[in-house]
Amino acid sequence: MHESHIETVRNDLKTLMRDAQVLFEEAATTGGAKAEELRAQGMRLLDTALEHAQTLQTAALAKGRKIANDTDAYVHEHPWRAIGAAGVLGVLIGMLIARR
Repeated sequence: MHESHIETVRNDLKTLMRDAQVLFEEAATTGGAKAEELRAQGMRLLDTALEHAQTLQTAALAKGRKIANDTDAYVHEHPWRAIGAAGVLGVLIGMLIARR
């Protein structure tokens, strides 16, 4: 899933949650059948938001797995480069910590 798609899903979630809040607030001030209709509509919006959140979570997990697999493959193909990079990174972090 591309970054733009993830951002779109995130924005859709925010919009859905705001719409649901407005509906629930309106339902609280309204009585009778109209309140029940607004509550049902709010529940549908929240269900849609939950589905979008699950889609976002699935995409994030898939992307994380791909990154982990790519990293593992690179380390197996180039072990000395990985050791060197880890050593340099360790030295840099050590220098930054020592400066404080």
